[in-house]
Amino acid sequence: MVANPFLGVFFHWLGGLASGSFYVPYRRVKKWSWEVYWLVGGFFSWIITPWVLALTKTQDLLTVLGEAPAGALGWAYFWGAMWGLGGLTFGLTMRYLGMSLGMAVALSYCSVFGTLMPPIFNGTIVDKFSTTSGHWIGFGIIVCVLGIAVTGLAGMSKDREMSEEKKKEAIKEFNFWKGILVATFSGIMSASFAYGLNAAEPIAQISAQHGTTTLWTGLPKLCVVLLGGFTTNFIWCVLLNVKNKTGYQYFSPTLREQPAGQGADASPAVAGAPRGERVPMLNNYLFSALAGVTWYMQFFFYTMGETQMGNYKFSSWTIHMASIIIFSSLWGIALKEWKGCGAGTKRKLAIGLALLVVSTIIVGYGNYLGAQTPAQ
Repeated sequence: MVANPFLGVFFHWLGGLASGSFYVPYRRVKKWSWEVYWLVGGFFSWIITPWVLALTKTQDLLTVLGEAPAGALGWAYFWGAMWGLGGLTFGLTMRYLGMSLGMAVALSYCSVFGTLMPPIFNGTIVDKFSTTSGHWIGFGIIVCVLGIAVTGLAGMSKDREMSEEKKKEAIKEFNFWKGILVATFSGIMSASFAYGLNAAEPIAQISAQHGTTTLWTGLPKLCVVLLGGFTTNFIWCVLLNVKNKTGYQYFSPTLREQPAGQGADASPAVAGAPRGERVPMLNNYLFSALAGVTWYMQFFFYTMGETQMGNYKFSSWTIHMASIIIFSSLWGIALKEWKGCGAGTKRKLAIGLALLVVSTIIVGYGNYLGAQTPAQ
């Protein structure tokens, strides 16, 4: 298959749309604690959907995994588990810095580390950026980080325009330095997903040898990386189930009495709710499953886009991060989170989103140039 970077950019946009949208179905889950609906959705995100699609879209999945080098499997699983730690601490970033500043800091780290570290590990970083294609891609990465920063500034302006009452309600535990440390850890660890996909590349090559179409060769990689992420999240959610005494919620159609404020991750819909209140079990399972499948689709499209990026597929991570912020911001606009903001704040948001869109096009153009000639 001949690489088509602009098609790859389109796939990455679809992945960003999925990532920016996956939390919306969770808003319809009622009377479940966070750890309950997160783990239910996670089964669909990290176990069910990856394996179903890999089994149906690729050839000889189990044989391919059996033939894969132990090192590739081990490192892919390890980096997936490390990515899980980054995702779990992302919530603490929001707690200490707020949504706008926290997301800007964490995703900046995630974008830069996730894009640059794989070629550094492979020893190809100098070769990749010494070509005309590499120059364009490097420029696109800079524009992406600038776009993230400007979008973060828009979010900070939005926070400043909130009343003191609303501000305290939004960021009750604001702590700048603690937040920066947590955001740094979260962003760097979240970039581990890119390392996992890079480490799992031999699995994709073996899958291709077994006759899998190029577009789907990344799906077996996801089975391994996401298994690592599932392990981390499963352990944490079960610990919270024990701590908060919420394990019964997976099976019980009625709530047990839970003191208000019990557990840092207790859902506001659960804390202090009266004993015996009915829980919409079918509704909760359906919307948690929908959220989980939607979350997975970001990497389903990511691996499709990666196959189209030619010799510079490492740049896929930059496009993915930019796309996530673009579509999550558009959801924020649709949900009226920016309603009432001043013209200056809206202008910063528009400029930030425009820079992010342009960055994906620049990186796509750099990959297009790279697809015309062999990597040097």
